[in-house]
Amino acid sequence: MNSTIDTTVIFVFSAFVMCIGLLFARTGRNMKSFFAGGEAVPWFIGGLSLFMSFFSAGTFVAWGSIAYKYGWVAITIQWTMCIGGLVTGLFLAPRWKATGALTAAEFIKERLGSTVQKSFIYIFMLVSLFIKGSVLYPVAKLVSSSLGYPLVPSTIVLGIFMIAYTAVGGLWAVMVTDILQFIILTAAVLIILPLAFNAAGGASNFQAQAPDGFFDLLNGEYTLGFILAFALYHIFYIGGNWTFVQRYTSVDSPKSAKKVAFLFAGLYLISPILWMLPPMIYKTINPDLQGLDTENAYLYICKLVLPPGLMGLMLTGMYFSTSASANTTLNVVSAIFTNDIYKGIINPQASDQKLMKVARNSSWLFGLGMILIALAVPYIGGMVEVVLSVGAITGGPLLAPPIWALFSKRLTGKATLYITGISLGVNLIFKILLPLFTGLKLSRGEEMILGVGLPFLMLIAYEVWAASRQNVSQQHLDYVAAKAVRKAEFMAANPEEALFIRKQNHFGLRVIAFALAFTALLLFILSFLTTSGAVLVACIALGILLLAYIPWRAAQRINVAAVPFENASH
Repeated sequence: MNSTIDTTVIFVFSAFVMCIGLLFARTGRNMKSFFAGGEAVPWFIGGLSLFMSFFSAGTFVAWGSIAYKYGWVAITIQWTMCIGGLVTGLFLAPRWKATGALTAAEFIKERLGSTVQKSFIYIFMLVSLFIKGSVLYPVAKLVSSSLGYPLVPSTIVLGIFMIAYTAVGGLWAVMVTDILQFIILTAAVLIILPLAFNAAGGASNFQAQAPDGFFDLLNGEYTLGFILAFALYHIFYIGGNWTFVQRYTSVDSPKSAKKVAFLFAGLYLISPILWMLPPMIYKTINPDLQGLDTENAYLYICKLVLPPGLMGLMLTGMYFSTSASANTTLNVVSAIFTNDIYKGIINPQASDQKLMKVARNSSWLFGLGMILIALAVPYIGGMVEVVLSVGAITGGPLLAPPIWALFSKRLTGKATLYITGISLGVNLIFKILLPLFTGLKLSRGEEMILGVGLPFLMLIAYEVWAASRQNVSQQHLDYVAAKAVRKAEFMAANPEEALFIRKQNHFGLRVIAFALAFTALLLFILSFLTTSGAVLVACIALGILLLAYIPWRAAQRINVAAVPFENASH
């Protein structure tokens, strides 16, 4: 491996992404434009951004480890995300858009009360920083191991870069770089897959050398119960996670919100197959990895088959995918802090200029917290343990009640606190206390079933009880009234704001087109430098260049002339 060429590739692409973020430094003039893209983001941009926000290098590390050890079941697990996206598109995404809220926390306050909102905010910010900090660790590990740099400095430098363009550019900067990251990652995976098959002696030899049960839908500790519970968890997670809700509320209509979720579901039907085959192939090449070393299976197959330059491209794709996921969380956590804590509690009269300053500073503060957590991951069990355990403990208790409140007229804030508190407490007891004092430890499937099943059953029980007493929550009635007021305020929005939103979207789409064209140029150059796979790289570069026409054409269709609001395009 030529670390100089790979480092140069990483540096050039990273510098380019930073420049893209800086282009949006002046587009976020208020909370709505900075955190929600003016609520007029094109649905296909929102869908790709949602996909990349959900994805990270942890996919290659955590699920890659499972793919190496157990085979096809790693794909089965990720197909539950497709199920979550379909259900979200059918039922949840349009409901979130219809609330008219800027953030999920804002909806929770209006529907369930400020006490619930504050409780959820503190827990959500802690959990989000913990999870996204944990996904920064694997990409730093991949970069440091591949290029020979120390782990701690790599983590810090990559984390600081990740924070920088989120703090500068807001949601549009995140989404534009999400698209760029999606293209780079897809190009890298499409390059490695044929090279990996070639190293294994072809697809037929790979199948012949694979262990028994390697292509079964279920395998090892990942049972049918686990898959069903994980599917339910992903309905809650994709449909209710505050970072993803932002993608549904930032488009122009409930119909567009549906399309965002459906595009996500379609991508998660196909992409897990492309992602998980390389570590599965490596199992037949080197079956001797054990313990946490299995988390490096993807890295080892990359180092085996990728020539200098293409290895740097793969590492760039992995890093960008992680930064996409973490940046979305940073943007939303910063939005929650700025909108719901600083503006809502500390300084309700703050000007837009003051709020923008708080938003950018809080992005840096929470980002530094992510870096500290990333440095601690090796000491708390590794990536797989962190992701699955935190999801099982917190996913159902935090995400199920707000989703239920989208439909229920009976759920109250008090009931929500009881359901969340009890289910969180029970999950923590079974995860931490019982194994410590009694030696009783739940399996992966049992842990996930308990985590998502208990709050779901408690919500059903409460709904049945309230219905039997014909109770309708006063908080629901207050929410309906507040929603009507917000709708009237939206209808009264001024033409200047509408024009600004259209100009912002026009600019964002043109930047995406330019970014894709420039990425194609860099790949063309790389095709001349690489020692193998040159034709494949050049073909992918040509495909990316053709794709650049789509956002360019979409930008041309946006009317940026000053017209009355009632005639403006939404």
